[in-house]
Amino acid sequence: MKGLAIKDVAERTGIAAGTIRMWEQRYGFPEPERTSAGYRLYSEGDVEALRRVLAFRERGLSVPAAVDRVRGADMATDRPSLYGALSGGDLPVTGQVLTKRTLLAISRAIEEETLSRAAAPVIISAFQRERNYRAVEHRYRAMARTAEAVVVFADFDRLDAPAGAPAEVPLEVGDALGNEWAVVIDAPGYAACLVAWERPLPAGDRVADRERSFEAMWTLDPRVVRRAAQVGASLLRRSDDALGARLEALLADRPLAMEQPAPALTSVTNRIVGYLDA
Repeated sequence: MKGLAIKDVAERTGIAAGTIRMWEQRYGFPEPERTSAGYRLYSEGDVEALRRVLAFRERGLSVPAAVDRVRGADMATDRPSLYGALSGGDLPVTGQVLTKRTLLAISRAIEEETLSRAAAPVIISAFQRERNYRAVEHRYRAMARTAEAVVVFADFDRLDAPAGAPAEVPLEVGDALGNEWAVVIDAPGYAACLVAWERPLPAGDRVADRERSFEAMWTLDPRVVRRAAQVGASLLRRSDDALGARLEALLADRPLAMEQPAPALTSVTNRIVGYLDA
């Protein structure tokens, strides 16, 4: 088996070998492979994860909180999908089958609420196709004037991240995110998240564009919204590691929109949306 010994990891991270062992015992992190003789073997990913824990510690997070942040981000990189990361999380959100026309209405409501009331939001969106984004680019540029960060995923030709404007992040060929729709707003006092994946049509079937069908999740729970934003930051690191790391750091220092979310609010809203789309 190939891998790094604990002394090599200690040298490369600056974390004492005893501390690494203690974290493994207390927090189950990192999770090295073992040789047949029981010796630990670490990967390059383990080294990077430990460095990121140190970075969060330098920003004032406790060890358990820093480990949770890094572990959550690593879960996202194993499954490069906003919908997949949220549907498999420990804060379940009920899914609904909705048409594109309904997703457009929800997205516009979230965006306009952000324009009217959200101060310093972090905004992450996925549009599948660049043409879909260009149709509403004016709204995202308007939101970017007061936002901490705006990140847009679509099939762009190249990465473009100008100051004071949305960062346009290209999707990779075959990327699961290329089949998804997402609007994530993480702001002080306001949190909203809509994520969806497009359901495939049977061979030969055709529907009008606005009647295309999506499996969608919609919530105002700030914990779920923060999770979605963290996943988005992790996905951003694949295209620009420095930009993604800055977004992760920004999210690490932000309080949740509300300490006590109102689950009934999301539940009632989902029922309303379901009736509208029936």
